[in-house]
Amino acid sequence: MSRVAIVPFETTLRVRDYCLCLHVQRAARALARRFDEALRPLDLTNGQFSLMMSLNRPEPPGMGPVASLLGMDRTTLTAALKPLQRRGLIKLTVDPADQRGRRASLTRKGETLLAKAVPIWERTSVEVEALLGDGDSNQLRRSLLALSSGISVQGSRQPSNKIGRASCRERV
Repeated sequence: MSRVAIVPFETTLRVRDYCLCLHVQRAARALARRFDEALRPLDLTNGQFSLMMSLNRPEPPGMGPVASLLGMDRTTLTAALKPLQRRGLIKLTVDPADQRGRRASLTRKGETLLAKAVPIWERTSVEVEALLGDGDSNQLRRSLLALSSGISVQGSRQPSNKIGRASCRERV
């Protein structure tokens, strides 16, 4: 009969202290709670703010580019769009280039709400960046971008997504 291997407590401590995944998850949850609290008076979550901001473009984007920007699959994106659509903040239209596809855009009501949310986001972002002390928030953003664009679900490296500040704005 084989014996079940027991993971030593030292391994638990090493994971607690050095696991990038754990530390990024903890930081992401803390950031999400901070932004959720800040946006609560507008009845928005941080995820809804990011989703609405991703739709703030000259031309309505298709689902693929929005899902890619937000780092989610299309099914999750579709589910995230529904509450915003029910509130009249976004509208979905048929993609004229492909009748099977959909494009999403902000309604006037959505644009108005997003305009109210931006100063809250700006203030909260400044507060959060101040928590880094002497840390370089731009370096943190570059490191997070490298992680999100360089690692796939399977753990293999993906092609680098080296884009400059101007092209980030164009892609958003």
